[in-house]
Amino acid sequence: MSTLNTSADGRASLAFDTDLPAEQGLLAWTYDPNMAGHVTAQSNAGVAGRITLVRIPIRRTILWSNIWIGLSGIDAGASLSNCYLGVYDTTGALRGTTADISASLMTGATAKALPLATAFTATPGMYFIAMLLNGTWTTNSLHFKASGAGISVNAGLTAPNLRYSNLLTGQTSLPSSLTLANQATSIITTGWASQWYGVS
Repeated sequence: MSTLNTSADGRASLAFDTDLPAEQGLLAWTYDPNMAGHVTAQSNAGVAGRITLVRIPIRRTILWSNIWIGLSGIDAGASLSNCYLGVYDTTGALRGTTADISASLMTGATAKALPLATAFTATPGMYFIAMLLNGTWTTNSLHFKASGAGISVNAGLTAPNLRYSNLLTGQTSLPSSLTLANQATSIITTGWASQWYGVS
């Protein structure tokens, strides 16, 4: 079990029995990947064209170059296009986005780093990692390592601060800004959007 220590300056820190992102060569993560014991899988009818958001805290200033995913299943018969990952800040501004990751989702069911087109400096605060998928695929074939958390993950929270949420439909690219006050949970109850993400 993890324990909480308090340093002389009053800051809390976790004891050594808790893995930290730096111990795996990462700068941050949504949660310890050891907790990603489930997979999230949805048909294209439920997910395609929607933007899903996962909130992630950044504790210190970093140069954000990559978003890591745990791709745990691929669908060889899928037809994917206009699939992206991106990063939004709490104002809803798009800070970074990948190129189309469709080809990366067709090979290598493993943890993988997907580069942002342009790295950016992220100062401490909350950010939202966005996933946009488009195309056709088979439910339970294309899936991602996840916590399996459902709607209770947002307990005590309201928009625009939800940990897991979805926005918009019919999107083929990530817009330059989002109205985070419109965060919804229409597909979050199924566990979708509890995907694990890492930062490097």
